[in-house]
Amino acid sequence: MPLSPLEHDRRYGELDQVMRAYTGQPADDTPDRPSQALTAYLRHTWHSRPWALAVAERQLREYADNPPGRLRLRLGEFYAVLDVGLAESDVQQWLFCLADHIKHSIETGDVPPPSVPATHWEWHARFPELGQFLGGWFSQDMPDEFDDHEAAVDDYRNSTDPQLVARLVGELHELLALDLDGSDYALAVAELGMEVDPPAPYSAGGWLALVAGRLSVPTAEDGPSA
Repeated sequence: MPLSPLEHDRRYGELDQVMRAYTGQPADDTPDRPSQALTAYLRHTWHSRPWALAVAERQLREYADNPPGRLRLRLGEFYAVLDVGLAESDVQQWLFCLADHIKHSIETGDVPPPSVPATHWEWHARFPELGQFLGGWFSQDMPDEFDDHEAAVDDYRNSTDPQLVARLVGELHELLALDLDGSDYALAVAELGMEVDPPAPYSAGGWLALVAGRLSVPTAEDGPSA
């Protein structure tokens, strides 16, 4: 029978995070240089969950040491490694290479410096609530569901736990603190799931600042501020 969610996470939970970091990215790691995807994983994980790096290193090595055999394949009791464009015969060595890079980073404290997210995975890992907001309320269906952008923002606020709204405000300020160019903010919101243009006359960055300010102001339902 297929793995239960608990067993999946025990064996492969952090391995799965590493594999997801390669979505849309080449697996061009070499023994001397990690790929952009692995560098993004290291950068974000060092910042947010440094303890998980050792788990990733162990799970990668264990999977490479014990790839699923015929019986586990037939029963579905295994983790399917993302197709990263490598020949099947090269996947095992690639997994060992990833484990070696992570081990080196842990043992030497070699941490990728802070940077603007470099991959689709890193954008969503760093700004998860912003991804929910833009992807859920500003998809291509937004004009059919809401009268305008302001109505969509109000619907998000009224239907979302205030703690998550506060988290979104924090993520908006963090994104704005990156001080990107206008075109880079447009790229950022697209990476995070926004499929409609900001309302005129705002640029992507200007609109994000407007939303952050709007959501920072308590409503009558929130009660008086302390």
